[in-house]
Amino acid sequence: MTSHPPPIAAPEAVPGQAGADALSITNLEVHYRGITALRGVSLTVRRGEIFTLIGPNGAGKSSLVNAICGIVPGSGSIRFDGSPLDALPAHRRSRLGVIQVPEGRRVIAPLSVMDNLLLGCEAAGVRGGDFEADLQRVFELFPILAERRNQASGTMSGGQQQMLAIGRALMGNPHVLLLDEPSLGLAPVIVADVFRAVKRLNAQGMTILLVEQNARLALETAHRAAVLEQGRIVRQGMAADLANDPVIADHYFGQAAAT
Repeated sequence: MTSHPPPIAAPEAVPGQAGADALSITNLEVHYRGITALRGVSLTVRRGEIFTLIGPNGAGKSSLVNAICGIVPGSGSIRFDGSPLDALPAHRRSRLGVIQVPEGRRVIAPLSVMDNLLLGCEAAGVRGGDFEADLQRVFELFPILAERRNQASGTMSGGQQQMLAIGRALMGNPHVLLLDEPSLGLAPVIVADVFRAVKRLNAQGMTILLVEQNARLALETAHRAAVLEQGRIVRQGMAADLANDPVIADHYFGQAAAT
């Protein structure tokens, strides 16, 4: 008889969770390099919630994030706060407040921590923000970045670089933060620190789309979730409901535990 982990309780509701959709995606298709990466994907991310997307490698999770950000072309409809994004290039989407923390962190290694954070301000463009307040928020969230502000980012640990990648995105004053595999390659203690920061940002009202291969951790963190397999959404609903489904647990939690 298969044993299952204890039930996962739903995270507390956050202000704005029941409000209008921050992101609305309808019948999204992505084809590139001769591959169909997404097939008719539809989902909504509500303002003020954490929505997580789980699935195996190659399911199309990163393709979805990149299509939302305008990095890869797609057909269908992507709307942000009710307005269409489909015709906008990537830099225009980021300046509206749709900002990604990419898989693999991609900090600019020769530049200092501070210079990487300053580059993050460019994502906001004329929308801007309060630089000092944004910087203080980043340093409060990740104090190590304040301590290492003059250090070349390429000499930092993987966990510190992940914190810097998130901090750089926050300097762009995002309205929707897209996190692509934030736990990838990190030690468990650092993963815990990163996910505490994610929850703290959400508690402050930030809308977050989380792509994460550690399915159990993702479902423990999120309010709602979808399962993506072979480019299609195969399940969608409350994260706690999916986490407590024996089929989901059998299919994904073993892999997450092994990771």
